[in-house]
Amino acid sequence: MVATAEEDWLRMATRALLAVLLFSLPALIFSQHTGCPDVDPALTPWNPGHDPTAQVVVGRGQSYLLQSSATFFSLEIKDGGRIVFADLGSASTNEIVLRSREVTLGSEGEFHIGSETCPYQGKATVSLYGRKDDQKNSKQFMVMAGGTLEIHGQHKLAWTQLTQTVPAGGLPKGAYYYTSNGQGWVRGIHLRVIDEITGAVVDSARFDTYADAENSRSLATFIDQVPSGKIVALATFDEPSRNLEDSAKEKLRELGSVEVDSLGIRNPWVFVSVKGDPSVAVEQRIPYTDTETTGTATVTAVFDAFFGSFKVVLKSEWLAGTRCSFSIEPTADEYVINLKDDVTSWQPGDHIVLASTDYNMEQAEEFQLLPCQECSSHQVKISGTTEYMHFGEITDDVDLRGEVGLLTRNIKFQGEVEDSCYGDNFCQFFDYDTYGGHLKVLQGFKNVHLSGIEFTRMGQQVQGSYPVHFHMAGDVDEVGGYSRPTYVRELSIHHCFSRCVTIHGTHGLLVQDTVGYDTLGHCYFLEDGWEQRNVLDHNLGLVTRPGTLLPSDRDTNMCRNMRDGVYGDYVPTAGDCNGVSTFWIAHPNNDVINNAAAGSPVMGIWFIFHREPTGPSAGALPKWEAERTPLGRLYNNRVHSNGRAGLMLDGGVKTTQPTANSPYEYLSIGHGGGARYKPHQNADLSQPRVPAMIEGLIASKNWIWGSWIRGGDIWFDKCAFVDNGIGLTMASEGAFPNDEGSTQRIWNSIFIGESENVGTESGARVWGMGGVKPVERSLPHGTNHPLVGLDVYDGPILADGCTFKRYATAPEYDRWSSALGFHRTNTWQNTPTSNITRAKFDNVQSRMFLGGPGLPSFGQNNKDGDKTNILHDLDGSLTGYPDSYIVGPDNYLVRNPGCVEKPEWRGTFCSGKYGQLWVQAKLPNTLKMSLVRDEYPDHPMTLAGPLSHANSYQQYQPVVTLDTSYTIHWDGRAPEQIFLYPINFNSGDWVRVGLCYPPGTTFDVRYQRHEYRNQWNKYQNEDAQAVSSLADVEAGDGKLFYFEESTGLLFLKIRANYDREGDSYCSNMGCERIRIAATMTSDAVSNCMSTAYPKYSVTPTETVPMPSFLSMAHDCTGCGATEPIVYDVNQKFLEVTVVSAGYNEMWQQGHRSFIEIDGVRYDSHYRGFLVVALDALTGAAATHHETFDTHGQSGADVAMANFIRNVIPQNSIVLVSVSDASSQHAQECLTALREIGAQEPVKTDFRGNFAMVGFKGTFWPSWIQQVNLPSGQGPAQIYAKIPLMA
Repeated sequence: MVATAEEDWLRMATRALLAVLLFSLPALIFSQHTGCPDVDPALTPWNPGHDPTAQVVVGRGQSYLLQSSATFFSLEIKDGGRIVFADLGSASTNEIVLRSREVTLGSEGEFHIGSETCPYQGKATVSLYGRKDDQKNSKQFMVMAGGTLEIHGQHKLAWTQLTQTVPAGGLPKGAYYYTSNGQGWVRGIHLRVIDEITGAVVDSARFDTYADAENSRSLATFIDQVPSGKIVALATFDEPSRNLEDSAKEKLRELGSVEVDSLGIRNPWVFVSVKGDPSVAVEQRIPYTDTETTGTATVTAVFDAFFGSFKVVLKSEWLAGTRCSFSIEPTADEYVINLKDDVTSWQPGDHIVLASTDYNMEQAEEFQLLPCQECSSHQVKISGTTEYMHFGEITDDVDLRGEVGLLTRNIKFQGEVEDSCYGDNFCQFFDYDTYGGHLKVLQGFKNVHLSGIEFTRMGQQVQGSYPVHFHMAGDVDEVGGYSRPTYVRELSIHHCFSRCVTIHGTHGLLVQDTVGYDTLGHCYFLEDGWEQRNVLDHNLGLVTRPGTLLPSDRDTNMCRNMRDGVYGDYVPTAGDCNGVSTFWIAHPNNDVINNAAAGSPVMGIWFIFHREPTGPSAGALPKWEAERTPLGRLYNNRVHSNGRAGLMLDGGVKTTQPTANSPYEYLSIGHGGGARYKPHQNADLSQPRVPAMIEGLIASKNWIWGSWIRGGDIWFDKCAFVDNGIGLTMASEGAFPNDEGSTQRIWNSIFIGESENVGTESGARVWGMGGVKPVERSLPHGTNHPLVGLDVYDGPILADGCTFKRYATAPEYDRWSSALGFHRTNTWQNTPTSNITRAKFDNVQSRMFLGGPGLPSFGQNNKDGDKTNILHDLDGSLTGYPDSYIVGPDNYLVRNPGCVEKPEWRGTFCSGKYGQLWVQAKLPNTLKMSLVRDEYPDHPMTLAGPLSHANSYQQYQPVVTLDTSYTIHWDGRAPEQIFLYPINFNSGDWVRVGLCYPPGTTFDVRYQRHEYRNQWNKYQNEDAQAVSSLADVEAGDGKLFYFEESTGLLFLKIRANYDREGDSYCSNMGCERIRIAATMTSDAVSNCMSTAYPKYSVTPTETVPMPSFLSMAHDCTGCGATEPIVYDVNQKFLEVTVVSAGYNEMWQQGHRSFIEIDGVRYDSHYRGFLVVALDALTGAAATHHETFDTHGQSGADVAMANFIRNVIPQNSIVLVSVSDASSQHAQECLTALREIGAQEPVKTDFRGNFAMVGFKGTFWPSWIQQVNLPSGQGPAQIYAKIPLMA
């Protein structure tokens, strides 16, 4: 809380009294007693003045109380020296500003502004000045070994969330602006129809009444069809009068125009009125003189509405050309916003930032707070109105409320900068001075605790110069011997030039309740890849911009133009850079909890791996340890408005210097630094896995992925993915057989394709029509880009108890969205062990879509992985067929006669036993392989393999039906060496394979068991025996082979001899395989299809009967996420049921009308409307409820309208139910219902049914809904779970 003037006076008087009473006591005793460092009687008052040449040293025996502003060249505090800022109190208008080119805290030096138990109440600033080209300036505040830095400002809430949406422009549907500039030649009369309730444009048209009279008659017809009560606005462009005939003029006169009959050639004219009320009309017409100087006709009309008032401003002009414009905006240049937490610590004059809640991070907006007597403890008033909508709701059971951060603190660290960029400050990338101040803490400091501080214009585009930087400080908690573990909390870091908080070679630091806004480079930055045990708790980062320091900080332009770090003439690619992240976590053993990453061009939170520690930390950890270390706690984080991914857990940086063979810059992304995360106990692969748990992640409005992770075990619990290009992609460890048996899992989670947060057109990069609702909205890519919830890739991935909402294809826009989809343009593999269970689908028109060639984003849909798609529906909750598999329609390796076609999915449902036959080929590794199933010889599958030709082998990874037979063919001479792996086979499972070779080929065939889990990585070898018939092979144990010269087929039985454990794809004894070494004397192409078939063709059979369809696909009891994804212990929901029964429903069907709130029912006998209001913040029991017989009593109409408008308080949930009949006298009350969110049609038919959940306030939440049914089609029913707004 901020102290009042009276509290300041009492505090200062107490200090003075204590100073007198305790003057003789030691400073240590006094400090322990009061906690306020500036009342220590041992301090000497100090007012050194301003001398920019002074090199001040405060040393032994010098303890100063700085009472006024001062300027030095440099300040050094050491050897027991101490500086304490005098606290002038919050009521004082004076500020103590300490200016210096640098400040150094040496051994036993101390610097204090307030304390942990006595926060500083006045205003204090440390201002670091100087130019980079001074050559005598570091512009740093340095804490060295033995130094103490204690700075503690007022306790203020760092950041919170909206509880109500803040609409763009302060209007419920957003402000509106149109100008003819840039629209081409748009001659004629422009017309807008504006809703009188919301101020929204509901219709628009243009009529070229210069061209012909038909346009004029169309204008008359259009006006005639405008509903009564709507606002009509007209403005002319160029010349509208030549063919403006009498029918149009008559309609305009009816609207109230008196100038239309005088409208002449090229007259600028604007007109606003209300249909049915010509008395409110306003207009202006200007006679035309010439194209350059005629002037501007302007009108402004103000209209009152339920949320306040708004103005309609029209202009038409001839001034150096012709133009017209329309704008609709609120009359007040201020707005009250509603917040989750108590914000009484925020004061008028403070600055805040509202995070973007759309795809574009640039929709974040800053505001200054105004005095607000009417505000509650959870409200503030901002100066101005928002340009963009900021969503503030829990919708579809997911918390999507936008963040609001505080930027102002009473203690400030700032850098003094020039007005523009200069010198070598990377002016080719920045047009402003980026040489700010910086605070650096080195190893061995005595105490450092920072809270309640603002950092602005800090940091430099210079390595090691950051706003807050712990540099190689080692263990800074109890492990390092600190009885008071080190922390930084409640910092506001904004408009800075290099990062926010850098943790470099430092462990055990707490970073809490901090805001990082509009900064360059990674914001919260763990640097060298061995920083551990740090806790990042409840921090907000937003608008994280590219910087120049590291390749991963840079954007593409910087990347390609900064080549000093590469070898030779190598030109970096975009993939070497483009990694800027709000949270850059270079070692998994750190806790990242309760944070929000609210806008970066690339990543929100990136767990990235250093194969070995880098920089000055090199050698601190063994190689590979980071990517094998268990994950710290990753809990309750929010990631949105990011350009690539909200959360990324994958990848690495280059940890070697550039060479001729590897010319890429040190620490560039990838290039030998790619990691495959595999957490095990003690980072030891021989010990048990430790699943990396990702809990409570909410990822929304990210351009590509809500989250991408690679490796295993990695598991998601109670997470949400909303409005992302792709919700979640879980990639396997991938490298065979590296750590096989790991999984990626998700359960109790929610996926939403098109949420109620539609965004703002003016700030959207892509704007188009939604597929779930015919409402325009922002989209992550082009209007034809498919949205996908769960992206099925690699595997095994296991999805259990997930809910999918609001996904729909939109063929009219060539957009093929779906709740689930296979990874597109997939060169890799899919495993038949990936499965889904207990899935729930809510308002989903497209559960899964497999794509097709030529469809947007699907390419030719002909990569290896595209051809081998497969997903196991264990319980039928996805397809309706339990124990079935979703496969591609052209995949005859896994089809059978019992498969069910699903053309709208572009897929097929099949039953069967499936595994994978992995084929590794060497010498050459460049061939395409064709696999033919003997049951479908006319449908071969041709695979190219995913590996580059630089590899020593190629790998083909088809899914196959077990206990069946296949042949393998090539587009060149067969490889000299082939390995065949039975993947995901259980003991006894087999497939018979015939491989094509040229005649005269001889073979060395061996059965091998790769014991890769053994520390020696051993192979067990056993020679396979040649036999004289195919029957011998089929009867054998998988260690026999037969070469049939007539067909050129080498037959083997690929059989698993051991069981698998858990999710391993190899046996518990290792990976079994057959190795074939072939000696060929012919170069003939090894394609034997013409000799193999029809000889080995067999009739297709259904070995596993297709199950019957189950209705659980549409009504799955116990399926889906079990609770809302809202990590707020104080959040409450209100369960309401509204039932409306008209006359026929009541008396013929026996229904009753009622409203029920958390089990309390309002159902007294009545005719007409029952209206019940509740406090939307607390859900307090209904104290405002009335019935209104608008059918039988004429006065009930106005009484109900008055009740809604004047009796029910603001911020109320309003429940409405009609009983029997309501329509005869209902008129004004229907307008009042529209003011609380009802949409046309509101009026019921005679004895109709009407139920509604509305809201009285300054906006309309997405949970508003109504049901209006004719008599005989009811009752109208609504069940809603409404999140309270407290």
